[in-house]
Amino acid sequence: MASWNSVEMEIAYQVIGWLAFLSWSVSFYPQVILNFRRKSVVGLNFDFLVLNLTKHSSYLIYNAALFFSKDVQTQYYEEYGYQIIPVAANDVAFSIHAVVLTAFTFFQVLIYDRGNQKVSKTCISISSIVWFSALVCLIVAWPKHSWLWLVSVFNNIQVLMTAIKYTPQAFMNFKRKSTVGWSIGNILLDLTGGFLNFAQMAVQSIDQGSWVNIYGNIGKTLLSLESISFDLLFIIQHYVLYPAEKEDQKKDHLNDIAPLLKSVDKSHDSNVVNV
Repeated sequence: MASWNSVEMEIAYQVIGWLAFLSWSVSFYPQVILNFRRKSVVGLNFDFLVLNLTKHSSYLIYNAALFFSKDVQTQYYEEYGYQIIPVAANDVAFSIHAVVLTAFTFFQVLIYDRGNQKVSKTCISISSIVWFSALVCLIVAWPKHSWLWLVSVFNNIQVLMTAIKYTPQAFMNFKRKSTVGWSIGNILLDLTGGFLNFAQMAVQSIDQGSWVNIYGNIGKTLLSLESISFDLLFIIQHYVLYPAEKEDQKKDHLNDIAPLLKSVDKSHDSNVVNV
């Protein structure tokens, strides 16, 4: 592996990377805790979960292959030159953690109240097509040992899934005119992780005097861009378009008029009896 030109830059790279890992990893817990406290997953879009699992599984395959496989690394050097591999230990650790936590959230879906929510046929179709396509790519890559191309396919899959996975939740919030059941803590931490991810790539680029790690790992770059964009959308939905205060005001209004409605019902019932 290529070496760092500056010890300070290498330290900064590692520190920022693990801060990104911490932020992105912790971002899963607000939703898990919210589900546990409510004993309900109503408001959490199941299509988001399925697409998210597909995304993180693909990203894990890419990160683990490029970080551990000497064959994949050799092909990377042949393609992009003798550069530092753009996947760090924190990337692999995050991917493993993300798959485990997403699977655990699925478990919560099975044991908690989920109302009438279910995974859509569209989501099932998309996931099936993606994994079938990945299998075809594996069959194509195997004879020529095109491992870098194959893991790049999985990287592209995670980029595609990142773009798609947020859409059902964003539309669900819009349709319900509410973000209740969807943890904003998850979004704030995810946004922080996205910015830190960019910072880590920038540190490596400055040290190496090259932007190869930006386009040589375009999946990681697009992942950050997509995450930040959708996170900002969710923040606008939560704090501007559908703030929790409005939900509380609706509940307070209903509580205020509830006694009046009961008295009207009783009056109506007595009139019926008198007649």
